[in-house]
Amino acid sequence: MHHNVPSVDQRDRTVPINLRQSGPTPVEMQIDTRVRKSPYWQLSHQAGCWRAQVYNRMYHPRGYIRPEDGGMMAEYEALVRHVTMWNVAVERQIQVKGPDAEAFVNFVITRDATKIPAMRARYVILCNEAGGILNDPVLLRVAEDEFWFSLSDSDLWLWLQGVNVGKRFNVSIAEIDVSPVQIQGPKSVDLMVDLIGQAATEIPSYGLLASSVGGCEVIVSQTGFTGEKGYEIYLRDATLHAEQLWNAVLEAGKPHNLMVVAPAHHRRIAAGILSWGQDMDAETLPFQVNLGYQIPRQKTADYIGKEALEAARAAVEAGSPPYTHTLVGMKLGGQPIDDYAPDFWLISAAQDGDPIGYVTSPWFSPELGTNIAMGFVPTDLAAIGTKLWVHLPEPYASEPGRPVSADVVEMPFRESVNPNQRELLKVRGMDAAV
Repeated sequence: MHHNVPSVDQRDRTVPINLRQSGPTPVEMQIDTRVRKSPYWQLSHQAGCWRAQVYNRMYHPRGYIRPEDGGMMAEYEALVRHVTMWNVAVERQIQVKGPDAEAFVNFVITRDATKIPAMRARYVILCNEAGGILNDPVLLRVAEDEFWFSLSDSDLWLWLQGVNVGKRFNVSIAEIDVSPVQIQGPKSVDLMVDLIGQAATEIPSYGLLASSVGGCEVIVSQTGFTGEKGYEIYLRDATLHAEQLWNAVLEAGKPHNLMVVAPAHHRRIAAGILSWGQDMDAETLPFQVNLGYQIPRQKTADYIGKEALEAARAAVEAGSPPYTHTLVGMKLGGQPIDDYAPDFWLISAAQDGDPIGYVTSPWFSPELGTNIAMGFVPTDLAAIGTKLWVHLPEPYASEPGRPVSADVVEMPFRESVNPNQRELLKVRGMDAAV
């Protein structure tokens, strides 16, 4: 197989996913003024951050414990046993505020914004007219007339402002000086009680609470990117108060073994939580990635992508989906995958066959004692129990140059402490959120 010739058929995409297998290519990240530093950047550096990515045009810490000291799997231990703090200031907050805020938000998200009470959050998606997923933020309704989109990685504020050039809803749309940190892990509730009092125990899943931490004004949500118990603290006027908040959390965290770590992709994969740009993008329909439940059957209001999405759902239900590949969960062989994959590793249907799909998010699950992954495969190979072959690079391959076997399995891979909405709907036998 030619290493740099992607051979997965992607004729249904305008811009094919980059399937060139380059492997790790160690380079230094240049820190300059064109990419922004969050208010917590220096604090993360002091906490040991040794590598970073760029996310929403901002430097994003992605590793604290060095590989020789246990790396990402040591960070995982801190998350699943104790409590961790993550610098996620890159989750930029886009505020939509004004008399038409609800109507505007209802037009740009697929779910029904009128059903979100004030001081509640929802996981939502925004699609383009073709039904492609532009972003999957947590949407906070902080007041009747004010929403915050807590963004995954894409310039969504440009899209929202652009939409309103034509629509003229009576709203202001702006990025605001609010920077979140995540507090995740089994001891997160104990830490939050120490920070904001007993009220922390009463915040429901996706609930919001206005409070203060270390004298700083915050909004606390019971949300996160892990499937573990967790919260996010959204700091207002973050440029002014970053150190004050950060140090207050560190101090309160001492009795609970708090550790500052990077976002736990190993844990979110086990929970079946998607990462935009990795497991989906603007050319992916929700039905391809287990997000069909985000397309409500009862929403009468028009929204961007509605026509395309309802047509796509009808085609899926008729047995002729309007796409070639769909996202599946896999358990796979090989050596433990203990760090981020530098490539979309290729998948074949037979041990010696040409690649027909690709892995999006792989990692090792200590609880399951095996590698797990999400990946795109042709729709006729998506059934639970289907055998596949994954082309792992040498450090992880059982035998250099030979693919390892994989089986398609249910997601999430393991039960979540905080189940996401897709898991809850499944338990209740529902296929669509309102």
